[in-house]
Amino acid sequence: MSVPLQVRLRFGHAAVQRVAASAGIDLLHIKGAAVDPELRPEGYLGSDVDVLVRPDHVDAIDAALREQGWELYSTFQHGSPFGHAQTYLHPAWGYVDIHRRFPGIRLRPDQAFELLWSGRHAFDIAGVACQVPSRPAQAVILVLNAARSAKGARADVITVWERADPDRRAEIDGLVERLHAEVAFAAAAGGLDRFRTDREYRLWKVVSEGGSRSAEWWARIRSAPTTWAGVRIALRAPLVNVDHLAHRLGRKPTPFDIAVEFVRRPLVAVFEGIRSAWRRVGPRRVVR
Repeated sequence: MSVPLQVRLRFGHAAVQRVAASAGIDLLHIKGAAVDPELRPEGYLGSDVDVLVRPDHVDAIDAALREQGWELYSTFQHGSPFGHAQTYLHPAWGYVDIHRRFPGIRLRPDQAFELLWSGRHAFDIAGVACQVPSRPAQAVILVLNAARSAKGARADVITVWERADPDRRAEIDGLVERLHAEVAFAAAAGGLDRFRTDREYRLWKVVSEGGSRSAEWWARIRSAPTTWAGVRIALRAPLVNVDHLAHRLGRKPTPFDIAVEFVRRPLVAVFEGIRSAWRRVGPRRVVR
């Protein structure tokens, strides 16, 4: 008998909270079942469990989860372009994403966590008291999350931002400013072009509006805070994401699989570049 996804997700949050509490780990439950019903009336719970962990406690939660039967599914390095989350899989509770920071927030991760932690309150999930951010902070996180969806998570933006009253908007705006998250927030809420001169402008434009993988990598390089950080990103660009390759193949990749993927990736990038240029220019009309 299979457990309904919505039930499993709630128990997943509760299970992760139990693990964290037993190890003295600070974490905040975000998105999904942890969202206040006022902000997400339809009750959408997502597809996995998401928690934001105090940066100093990341190693501790990794060890605690593994000890309780959770297996590492994808790493910070290979999990996403932002390197913000690491995913674990439990045979009963499914997936959990452990966030060490949240994309779009440029305040230093430890300071950002402390700011969000200071406004926390307990929220009952499957009978367990889970710590969640304040309602304005939840709204900010939902909008920032929508910014990373090329298809656009418009329902969240409409509910928590566009329909918010002036007082709530002022609270959200103030928190966005304190978190230094203005560019990413604008990518979802509107007004991104106001930040054309910002180093992260192109990254959030391609992430929020869609684009080729090569365009995304160039945007990531340009958004790097230092030259050396940009060089490190450029050096990683041609490397194979072994985690994603394993998931695509359904097995551990062999050296031959990795070699084939290493050759395939630049070819795909070249093809995407040609296709993008063709769409912009189009076939030249011959005048007779």
